[in-house]
Order: sequence, then structure tokens, then C-alpha cells
Amino acid sequence: MLIDTHSHLFLEEFAEDLPQVIERAKLAGVTYVFMPNIDSSTIGPMLSVCSRYPGYCFPMMGLHPTSVNSETYEEELAIVRKRLDESRDFIAVGEIGIDLYWDKTYLKEQLIAFERQIEWAIELDLPIVIHARDAFEQIFAVMEPYRNTGLRGVFHSFSGTAEEAERCLSFDNFVLGINGVVTFKKSLLPEVLASSVPLERLVLETDSPYLTPVPNRGKRNESANVKDTLSKVAEVYGMSAELVSRITSDNALKVFGVFCSNS
Repeated sequence: MLIDTHSHLFLEEFAEDLPQVIERAKLAGVTYVFMPNIDSSTIGPMLSVCSRYPGYCFPMMGLHPTSVNSETYEEELAIVRKRLDESRDFIAVGEIGIDLYWDKTYLKEQLIAFERQIEWAIELDLPIVIHARDAFEQIFAVMEPYRNTGLRGVFHSFSGTAEEAERCLSFDNFVLGINGVVTFKKSLLPEVLASSVPLERLVLETDSPYLTPVPNRGKRNESANVKDTLSKVAEVYGMSAELVSRITSDNALKVFGVFCSNS
């Protein structure tokens, strides 16, 4: 079993060859693909892909921080809430969080959107998938009051320091999402994982079409490439790929508990 816990196969980058992309993923051993939403413009395409590949692709519902602005964020959040109320098919609230890499203009709105979606996740007993870019301090500040609520989820695309890993994992029901970054030549992530992170606190992901792992760096990423991240993680922990695959997949199914009924 190999699970891609974070993949945007519904984006236009896959419009021409999605069936082939799915087939390559299956041939690579990928048994499930979990797909986080971005904003209202991606809900239709995401649900369409999930309906084409039922039991294989599973949707999340949330508002991505880079889609938050002062003009539309309340309307966008209302759409997220409506969708969550209308369907129990969503396996998580995500992807949500704070991104200060490109623009700090809407930090206040991002903080509001993040906290509100955390509250919905707790209310609906769903995990969250956190996007944190140049914003760990803000993320932790928002999450601290919810430490003992049973909140669970994934710190997506983790590439931080050992200290940041330790702070993330101090939230007992959270795991780190590891993708192609771990294969990059200058990445310090292998050392951080080896020194600070038990394998039982990791899940694997691609973030397709982004962050393509070596040896396909520079090309469009796709779910099949999670096998390359698996190979690197197995090397880091000195374990077989089969064992790492099983442990990280079990971790994913545990976090996305609502999904287990489908497996």
C-alpha cells in the first residue's frame, strides 16, 4: 500500500492526460490519492475527478491561504461550510493555514480563515491539512488553544528545522507530510528526519503538480512519483521501502480516520 496524501490532480496541468497519470500511479503501487481543495474555483474539477475515480481519489474541503483576500474570503468560507454541511464525502478540512511567503497583506484574514476552519474540523470530527509557509509562529499561535481538543491532521510539505519538527509533533495527533523536497540536493530534511522524527509520525505526499522529486526534478509532478520520495525516506531510516510504505500508509489511515470506512 502506498498513499499519496496530497495531490492536486484536478488542476489544468492534468487536463490532457489524467487517465494515463492515474494508470501510472496504480502501476507505481499507489492505492489511494487524497486531494485537497484550493478555493471555490477548484471544487468542481476536484469533485469531477473524484467521481471519475471513486474509491481511488478522495476529496478534502477547505480554503487555501493564498486564496484569502479581504474582498472575498467571507464568501469563500461560506462556500466551504456549505459544502461540508451538504456532504460527508470529504475526508479532511484542507488545505488550510497561513502563507506569508508571497504576500503579508492579508495576514489578518488568513488568521481568521485558519481558525474558523479549525473550529469546523473539530465540530465535524475531521482532520486538517495545514499549509504553512514562512508562518510557523503564526500557525502555532492559532493552534495552541486547540491543543487538547482532539484536533488531528497533517503539517503538509514539511521542510523545517529539527526545532520546528519538534514543535509540530508536540501536537500529539499530527504527522508531517513529506514530499519531493526530501530528495533535493541541498535539502536538510533528511538530517532533520533522521535525528528528530519517528517514522510513525510521517505520511508521504507529492503536492502534484509541484515539488517533483529527484530524478524527475524540473518536470511536472504526479502521484506515481511518490515512490521516489518513498525510496529516499527508506534510505534515511535504513529500512526497506516495503516497510516504510506500510508504516506511512497506516499513519495516513489513522489520521484520516473518517476514511477508514472506505478502505
